[in-house]
Amino acid sequence: MDRKVIIIPTYNEKENIENILRAVFGLEGDYHVLVIEDGSPDGTAAIVKRLQGEFPERLFMIERKGKLGLGTAYITGFRWAVEQKYDYIFEMDADFSHNPDDVPRLYKACAEGADLAIGSRYCNGISVINWPIGRVIMSYYASVYVRTVLGMKVYDTTAGFKCYRRRVLETIDLDRVKMKGYGFQIEMKYTTHKLGFKIQEVPIIFVDRKEGTSKMSSGIFGEAFWGVMKLKMRKIRPRK
Repeated sequence: MDRKVIIIPTYNEKENIENILRAVFGLEGDYHVLVIEDGSPDGTAAIVKRLQGEFPERLFMIERKGKLGLGTAYITGFRWAVEQKYDYIFEMDADFSHNPDDVPRLYKACAEGADLAIGSRYCNGISVINWPIGRVIMSYYASVYVRTVLGMKVYDTTAGFKCYRRRVLETIDLDRVKMKGYGFQIEMKYTTHKLGFKIQEVPIIFVDRKEGTSKMSSGIFGEAFWGVMKLKMRKIRPRK
């Protein structure tokens, strides 16, 4: 049976973490979860530790010493998952903006030939619920900008709901991935594209969080904007 792990970074997600974990463990297909916990002061880690007693073979956690950024959280998770020889490695938010019921659809896309499956808000028009119109417009046109500059046929370039085959993460030189916020999501997709892997977008409906606080900031968008220019100039090479 394929080994599958979902990486969920957390910072102050006590309102969501138990519910999202139970939703994942309720799916058919024996999905494991790795939580990357960035020193949440609200007690998120304690909730995960309690649930590890209930799901000892399926729930894992790496605790870090503070809020170190989305990109470094995922890279930490990727290294662990590759080391543990998982066949399929997912990214997912803790706040239910990504519907756990869509996880099997991403897995199916990879199992049937994609190297990277993206849960896409924009490949079938715009599928976003509960966002202010200004944020929808900014996010949509950010993806248009990235697609135009990088020449990459991906409609949702900043999406954070994804499934990788292990070989993609074994091939990417993770030491060279520099961006930390939404730019990280762009950089990983572009690197996957430039290394010749097959990318498939799977349409999803994205629903903004109902519990907890958004981690969005203007600095994250700034990093993505300027980082795309730098990415365009960079030579992408596989890991040696």
